[in-house]
Amino acid sequence: MTERSHRSGITPLTIAWLALLAVVTAGSTYVLLARQGPAPNRPPGLTLAIPGPDESASGVAPAGESEDSPDQAASGAEDPPASPPASPPASPVLAPTQVALAKDSDLPAWRRYASVYQATVKQPRIAVVLTGLGFSSQATETAIEDLPPGVTLSFTPYAQKLPQWIAMARGSGHEVMLDLPMEPVSYPDDDPGPQALLTQLNELQNNQRLRWVIGRAEGYVGLAATMGSRFTGSEPHLKPVLQEIKAQGLMFLDNQSSEASVVARIAQDLGLPHAINNRTLDEGDVGQLTIDARLAQIERIALSDGASIAIGRPYPATLERLREWIKTLESRGFELVPITVLAQGSH
Repeated sequence: MTERSHRSGITPLTIAWLALLAVVTAGSTYVLLARQGPAPNRPPGLTLAIPGPDESASGVAPAGESEDSPDQAASGAEDPPASPPASPPASPVLAPTQVALAKDSDLPAWRRYASVYQATVKQPRIAVVLTGLGFSSQATETAIEDLPPGVTLSFTPYAQKLPQWIAMARGSGHEVMLDLPMEPVSYPDDDPGPQALLTQLNELQNNQRLRWVIGRAEGYVGLAATMGSRFTGSEPHLKPVLQEIKAQGLMFLDNQSSEASVVARIAQDLGLPHAINNRTLDEGDVGQLTIDARLAQIERIALSDGASIAIGRPYPATLERLREWIKTLESRGFELVPITVLAQGSH
């Protein structure tokens, strides 16, 4: 020890204690700052993600909570998975007719979605088409479930669950069409709806409405005229419509709501697959006697011409009489066929 250090009272032991005190003080200050959070001048957004007591370390929100934004949570939208699932999803189960025709994708729609039909012994053939389906759920379900697959079902394009109805009908083996609303002579007292084809519209406007109807669903073979007693008699308005239907690969069913209809002639000239109604079962009267009388007329036409077509609506009386009539049809020498079997005029 030097004379100067002895005189000031500072010894080596004192220096060592002062150094130890400085280290302890610095450590305490660091711990205190760490507990207080990030320093005020840390760039915004730069924080440490420390799981709380109710969160998992994997970043998944606790059960019952959602990480979606309010809009996403309301819509139920989900982000796509980051990687494909370990195994591919199962293939949908198709109805037998769909399985048989799925490989014929190059065929026009009226053949691609047609029911598989195998002719038996030659006998008079009858096609029955129910139109106006999709408005009443009960009537629509009854028609799909209770009537045999040979009955063709045509749905209104205004139906809210149109794709589901068509899938159900095809799954039950029915051939399917869409109703095409058209202007009647009684318009506007009888209104075919907001997308109906009208003689007061020009070609472009009617084509836009036609495309709206066609685009409502898929899996159907063609369009069935609804009302239309004025429109089907106006060649300048009708011809462009039939040309577009042919271009779409569909067939057309004329309900013969007017004797002035020019559908058959124009369709034949265009090579458009088409069919012409012979009797409407429940037009003007939905009584049992009237429906039975018209079914008898359909049989007589089939006997004389080899085939006939009937159109009806899904009224309770119509559905009930059809069920009973169809039960004995085969035993009386008639064959119930889907509408595409009686299509004519394609080339």
